[in-house]
Amino acid sequence: MRRTGAPGRTGARGRTGARGQTGARGRTGRAAGVLLTPFFVLFTAVTVVPVGYALWLSLFTEKQSGLGFGGATSVFSGLDNYAAALGDRAFREGFLVLAGYCVVYIPLMVAAALALALLLDSALARARRFFQLALFLPHAVPGIIAALIWVYLYTPGLSPVVRAMRSGGAGFDFFSSSGTLPSVVNIALWEWLGYNMVIFYAALQAIDRSVLEAATMDGAGEWRTALGIKLPLIRASLTMVALFTVIGSLQLFTEPLILNQGGSSTVTSTWTPTLYAYTAAFSRNDYGLAAASAVLLALASALLSFVVTRLTHRKGATA
Repeated sequence: MRRTGAPGRTGARGRTGARGQTGARGRTGRAAGVLLTPFFVLFTAVTVVPVGYALWLSLFTEKQSGLGFGGATSVFSGLDNYAAALGDRAFREGFLVLAGYCVVYIPLMVAAALALALLLDSALARARRFFQLALFLPHAVPGIIAALIWVYLYTPGLSPVVRAMRSGGAGFDFFSSSGTLPSVVNIALWEWLGYNMVIFYAALQAIDRSVLEAATMDGAGEWRTALGIKLPLIRASLTMVALFTVIGSLQLFTEPLILNQGGSSTVTSTWTPTLYAYTAAFSRNDYGLAAASAVLLALASALLSFVVTRLTHRKGATA
């Protein structure tokens, strides 16, 4: 009786435990669903719906009646807007401008932010809190305000910087064809350098101090510790900053827009793809062309982001 009863009780307990685990997993799944619902609602509202609407809008064009007296009507045009954007020389040249901007801006941004973070993390740094705040403060300034400040500092006759440079015999025209790109890069660096530096510094602070102490006891200096130990341990942060910098570079809009309105003849209304889409939508009222150019820019951003991610992962695997 005892032998036959014991397995029964064990089996009952096993079935009860299994039901309890299933119920716990069900409650966990429901709780996760409740917590994730606001995210998916917001993601759908601010990302999926606008992207879908842009794709839909890019397939239509506005047509006037034969004599031009009637109102405009939306006509399905298929891929005509995409062909028009790709066939426009101004749109293609905007990508060349972006390519030059990325070649200059991305390495400078990542290298400068990383160098500042390593300097603050080193034992040689003093007044870390002050320099963190001082370097991050420019990012707290809205992009339009920052661009307006720098337009003032670039304008001859108004800028004390230009006046000081000319008095020292180092005149430079920030609005010239050769000076526009460095001017835009300088504004973007001033805005985002402190932000990326904080990301790197937080990653460096998360490194186990015992690893660094062991390297110091083995005779590694500051340079060797920084390049041989710290950098490999913050590879994930490097990838994230590089990816975000690439995406942000392709969305270049505010700085050239303010320079264009500030009197720069080099920065035209179609200087970058984002300016091209903005001009098509709000100056020419061609919303189909604007949507098509925006979709093409989004595809280019996705492709370049994929390339950057693959390259960084490949380097991480071979390291």
